[in-house]
Amino acid sequence: MQLTHKIEIRPTPEQVEYFKRACGTVRKVWNWAIAEWKRQYAAGHKPNAMALKKQFNALKYRSPEWLDENGQPWLKAIHRDAHAQPFAYLAKAWNRFFADIKAGKPAREPQFKKKGRCRDSFYVANDKFRLNGKAIRLPNVGWVVMTEALRVEGKILGATVSRTADRWFVAIQVDVSDAAFYRSRTAHGVVGVDLGLKSAATLSSGETIKAPRSLKCALRRLKIRGRRLSRKITAAKVCAGFAPHAALPKGTTLPVSNNRTKLSMSLARLHARIANIRADFMHKFTTRLCRENQAVVIEDLNVRGMLANERLARAISDVGFGMFRSHIAYKAKRYGTWLIVADRWYPSSRLCSVCGWKNEDLTLKDREWVCPACGIRHDRDLNAARNLQRLATATALPVASPSGNGGTAVAWSLP
Repeated sequence: MQLTHKIEIRPTPEQVEYFKRACGTVRKVWNWAIAEWKRQYAAGHKPNAMALKKQFNALKYRSPEWLDENGQPWLKAIHRDAHAQPFAYLAKAWNRFFADIKAGKPAREPQFKKKGRCRDSFYVANDKFRLNGKAIRLPNVGWVVMTEALRVEGKILGATVSRTADRWFVAIQVDVSDAAFYRSRTAHGVVGVDLGLKSAATLSSGETIKAPRSLKCALRRLKIRGRRLSRKITAAKVCAGFAPHAALPKGTTLPVSNNRTKLSMSLARLHARIANIRADFMHKFTTRLCRENQAVVIEDLNVRGMLANERLARAISDVGFGMFRSHIAYKAKRYGTWLIVADRWYPSSRLCSVCGWKNEDLTLKDREWVCPACGIRHDRDLNAARNLQRLATATALPVASPSGNGGTAVAWSLP
């Protein structure tokens, strides 16, 4: 099993400068590889990522595109892993693209990366760095201070240095043993979970979980900082001789002032804080569900389709429906919890959790309803969670998942 430990690092200004140049190298090599791939494909050839890598290695120290103003190959100052790994990522991206097309899923070709609009990161192989407590030795920069030591024991597979706002992180991938991967549960209940907007989740036990709503709380500050940055960009356009709201010609760059850089970093830090609060809530919530239950039942929500609703998209993203599904999927394996995913069309809200009568007239605005068959008044979300719980108790699950295999993720297609 593989785990990744992401740790913040505290590089010196000289190390930060190298990190930025390494990230720029990754971006430039990636764009070159995509352009060459598309050129060869348009010419009728069958491009291959590894063949592109060999072609790049043959020209990277000789082609004028990769030489500085003194005619020297500037790539020699950057460790080779930074400009070798993009080809492996490109192969995975194209394989995923063609697999989605073959499966009939929506597919999107790998895109070019633009400075300031993509994730800054670069890869380091496992034999090129060394750990010593709260420090990591990276190629070309030496020892870098980490905020904590690696907490995962196992075979180190590699590391990725990345930037979020003005903070730098190293994510270390570790292949851990089964004993280190699996965790024991503290309880063995069965719970149904109904996600919502009023409450982030309603459990079949009757408990409601409130989301921190980090985006909603910071929306006013986001708008203020966004307007300030927009005014700086407009002023730069006017100083360069362009109309305030005119589109810039392709390839045109505007001068960047120090104040504009400070504002952009301030806006990026606020976005990072919003994402961190949401991720912290979701990690703690999903860990608790898997740690305290032998079976968790959720719905197969069409999150992509729900985000198409412009009135609900922001609130859905603020809660993190998609993040919940991805987190609980791998944590269920780690705690040996059975994850049961109800069919997308299972009428969890319409069925009476007591007698099973189906309310065909229930609409989205109806938060409570009374069952005419048994007379029970239902809260919509709690009723849905209890119906989901019944799926687990009615399918004869074992008392506990088999020891040592981490449980099984089961998708149930219900009539």
